[in-house]
Amino acid sequence: MTEQSDLQRVRTDLETRRDATHERVAALARRPELGSAQGFGKRIGDGTVEAVSRLTEIGVGESLEATLARTERALAKLDEGSYGCCDNCGRPIEPRRLQARPDSALCLGCASSERRSRPPRRR
Repeated sequence: MTEQSDLQRVRTDLETRRDATHERVAALARRPELGSAQGFGKRIGDGTVEAVSRLTEIGVGESLEATLARTERALAKLDEGSYGCCDNCGRPIEPRRLQARPDSALCLGCASSERRSRPPRRR
């Protein structure tokens, strides 16, 4: 994927994704209006829906921030001329992987080993 028009299309797609993700993060960061959520009744408590909603938003926000970081890294790689090369081993990232995930900074092998080396998330 070295053709200039392909790289420009990737840049445009990544910039669009970055801008949309920034908007979603900003929307999550806004404080909800007091009393805007519906309660389930007295047995569960008045703040239960708000608490569950906030916990969900925190999880979504973390996911969006990770997406934003990957997108920003891919744009930086385009700027420095290393887009399509693995950040870890330096080998080319498979074109099908870049097609499916244009924000990939790691080849499939390095991405797989990174996932295995991370400790499992607590639930």
